[in-house]
Parts: sequence; C-alpha cells; structure tokens
Amino acid sequence: MAKLYFSYATMNAGKSTMLLQASYNYRERGMRTVILIAAFDDRAGKGRVSSRIGLSDDGIAFTHADDLYCLVARLHAEEPIACVFVDEAQFLGEDQVWQLARVADRIGIPVMAYGLRTDFQGKLFPGSMALLAIADEMREVRTICHCGRKATMVARMDAAGNVVREGAQVDVGGNEKYVVYCRRHWEDIMNEA
Repeated sequence: MAKLYFSYATMNAGKSTMLLQASYNYRERGMRTVILIAAFDDRAGKGRVSSRIGLSDDGIAFTHADDLYCLVARLHAEEPIACVFVDEAQFLGEDQVWQLARVADRIGIPVMAYGLRTDFQGKLFPGSMALLAIADEMREVRTICHCGRKATMVARMDAAGNVVREGAQVDVGGNEKYVVYCRRHWEDIMNEA
C-alpha cells in the first residue's frame, strides 16, 4: 500500500540530497519518478531541485493553483510513475497535501515530501502543518547547531548579519540568509536586544 511520507528538518540537513538520491535509486532500476517543486523557488532555476553538495535534477514547477492529484494522475496515465517526490514541501497548500494523500490512497503511488517544519519565527508552515497532521510516516532529518546539539530552529539574517524578527513567512534563500540553531540558542538570538 502506497503511503504519504514527510521528512522534515531545519535548513542544511540534506533533505534535497536525500530526495535526489532516492529518486536516482528508482530511476537506476528503470522506474519513473516525478519531482515537484514550488514555482517561486527558482534558486536553482525554475523547476530545478539542487542540493548544497552539487546534486541537481529537473522537476515540475507547481503553483498554489495547481491540482497535484490531477497533475500526477495525468502523468501516470501517460507513463507509469513509481514514486512522487516533493522538495520544499512546506510551500504546499493544505489542499495540495490532501491531493498528494489521494495520489497515495487512490492511485497507489508513494509520495515522499521533504521540507522545513517551522519558519524563522518558530511557526509551522501551512504545508508542514498539514503533512504533520496526515502523513502516514514522518521522519526527522537531523543537523546540528554550532554548540553540537540537534538543530531544530532557523533564524533569518539580513544582509548585515543581523537577526530578522518580523516579516513575511516565505523569503526563499540559503546560507546567505538563514542560520540553524538548537532551540536554546535560537531563543537566545531572537531575544537579544
């Protein structure tokens, strides 16, 4: 029975690397995969997934208006799909998470979603909230704070290296904009004057 999986972590934990490796493993065995990524996340190019260690692959860019169940069903009718992968799954809408659950439940294709759990203010992203609520299986991918403890939080920094405490939930970026911390050090840096 196909399942909806959610692998979550802070930034720099290797989620995209894991996604690309898992997709490669399927393809190496002659099985087709589909990789989905939010259209506005074009850091590696539109519809392209890239990892910090240099791996990358083409995907399908989607917007919040797209019905992912219909998209996958159409693609599967053209040529069978063995697995659907979603990078930056926190950017999914709640309805899109349910659409992906239907891909697993009704079409029988496993869906592996990778993304952040919380934003720079410690709040859940809508896509992550829905995945935490309905995913069949969840896995935390770990990375570490500068102190050596497990990092669970992320802080947004401005161009001068100062902590950003307010702003839009979504501001796509990488190491130039975000730093991971354990909860203790995140709280310390967020409360500094």
